[in-house]
Amino acid sequence: MVLVQLVHPHRADEAPRPGELLDLARDTSVDARQRLLLGVVALCDARPPAGELSPVLGEIFLTLARQAEREVRKVLAERLAHADWAPAALVNVLALDEIEIARPILASSPLLREDDLLRVLIEASLEHQIAVARRSGISGRVADAVIERAEPAVLMALATNRTAEISVDGLRRLVEHSRRVAALRGPLTRHPLLTEALAEQLYQWVGTALRQSIAARFTIDERALGGAVYDAVEGVLRPTTPEDVALGHPDRDEMERRLIDKLRSAGQLRAGFLIRAVRDKRLGLFAHGLATLGGFGVGEIRQALEAPTPEALYYACAAVGIDRAVFPNLLTELRKLNRGLPGDQGEVVWLRGALSSGSAARAFRALIGGEQGKLQAAV
Repeated sequence: MVLVQLVHPHRADEAPRPGELLDLARDTSVDARQRLLLGVVALCDARPPAGELSPVLGEIFLTLARQAEREVRKVLAERLAHADWAPAALVNVLALDEIEIARPILASSPLLREDDLLRVLIEASLEHQIAVARRSGISGRVADAVIERAEPAVLMALATNRTAEISVDGLRRLVEHSRRVAALRGPLTRHPLLTEALAEQLYQWVGTALRQSIAARFTIDERALGGAVYDAVEGVLRPTTPEDVALGHPDRDEMERRLIDKLRSAGQLRAGFLIRAVRDKRLGLFAHGLATLGGFGVGEIRQALEAPTPEALYYACAAVGIDRAVFPNLLTELRKLNRGLPGDQGEVVWLRGALSSGSAARAFRALIGGEQGKLQAAV
């Protein structure tokens, strides 16, 4: 690698003399090539070319830039970021260079067109895509392409870009994406293009603080929205058709998983919901909810439900805030739904005393993981 000291062949307020550039052009060393490149840029800055840049001069720029060291390309990108006279081909080459070189070009170059930006979204790295999404005044076509690709970090950059041309449909899709990408919710709550209809939709899966922010901007009927969430839950907890309640229904497990995800996103998944699910004879919903609330695997919860002792299940319930005084009745109901399991072997651990959620979670994992020797230390 050739180390180059970036010494400009002129003062900051003075372009190089043609004779200096001619001398550099005759020198074929790497250092001279790079000083020549920066000298030509300085000359064009001082005396911007009229109209289209000469194709010959454009080819000189491109050739020199391709031969330049990384640090020289970085300086070049910074110098050309706002230039409207630069060769378009060179600007596009720099836009696809490594991100530290490309960033000023992607942020500011007036020569990048829609198709150029779309090419970056397709061909370049995630960091390049984020830079495009942050670019001031990107068109609706580019914004739609960002939304279509659905990369969370890029969506986040777009949601915080107040100058982007986002259509009503584009914002609707961003709100839909916020169901799975929690980081989008805050920026969308404050987005100037957010409509009341989209605000109501967003309201259903944000937390308390963001709900207050939405309510401050729009007239939100909290009771009606709360009822809508309740009705959605009721529709799954108390299905009306025989097909929905059949134990062998192939879509039942996925339906229950989706409902739990929806309730968690809306901030409605709590210990009380699990107790209610058992009372409504929804064992699968209980398993998914307990796993999600506790940060456990559904397979681990099912293993606890099939165990010869209720100890592991008790620890899982304690970890999510189900009171130990409630657990005996809950266990009775679960055994009715689950062929008498978990069994009645082992100690009545819930009579030992209160247990913190962290200790309960560690005890559960120690039991399910087969690490019985660690159980006492975990508790």
